[in-house]
Amino acid sequence: MDIFSAEFLMALLTIVFIDLILAGDNAIVIGLAANKLPKHQQKQAVIWGTVGAVGIRVIATLLVVQLLAVPWLNLIGGLLLLWIAYKLLVQEDGHDHIKAGNTLLQSIRTIIIADAAMGIDNVIAVAGAAKGGSGGGEHELLLVILGLLISVPVVVWGSTLFIKLIDRFSWIVYLGSAVLAYTAAKMITHEEAFHDVFKENSLTYWAFILALIVIIVYGGYLTNKRAHAKAEGRDKDKVKSNDKAKSSSSL
Repeated sequence: MDIFSAEFLMALLTIVFIDLILAGDNAIVIGLAANKLPKHQQKQAVIWGTVGAVGIRVIATLLVVQLLAVPWLNLIGGLLLLWIAYKLLVQEDGHDHIKAGNTLLQSIRTIIIADAAMGIDNVIAVAGAAKGGSGGGEHELLLVILGLLISVPVVVWGSTLFIKLIDRFSWIVYLGSAVLAYTAAKMITHEEAFHDVFKENSLTYWAFILALIVIIVYGGYLTNKRAHAKAEGRDKDKVKSNDKAKSSSSL
């Protein structure tokens, strides 16, 4: 497949966007791990910790790409990625377990280990995008490496800005979830057992992909709306109880 084809470039853009949308945790890990170091060592910890984390991530992603050739693993990976897409919208991950290192080597080790543990969602998503845009096995390594080469510098040096953008424009997270759901749907349609059902670019193929995107994004939206309503209800109850306490004390 031509690396300048629309399919290849679309897969590359998808990988870069996935890396960015899932980069918030990585940015927090890097910041916490290097926090206690002297200023002149913080940059070194960020650079070498990121280099190690990226190396592990490339190897893990390529292993997952190869595993996706095993029967039914596309389906399993797709379903897992759908859950990740939904979780991205409705769940906030804590980072209390990430401890800052006192030495440069400790910080680098913390960044690598934490990134490996927290990067499973990224690995599955990137592997699915690479598999779906590689023309059936070609250029997978190139897609993964190019995607990381483009996105990692942005993640390391621009992650704080990206997090601020997400905080300001909440729709970016919904767009990211939709991209993950799209990648998950493509993984499922590429399952060997479903080839006769989901023929490439058929009406059934696109209807299935669109349906999954709508289900995940709208499901996340409804969950967030209910959680917001519950939070508002609790706040109102607190205000009422405080008012009652004040009025009884004044009596």
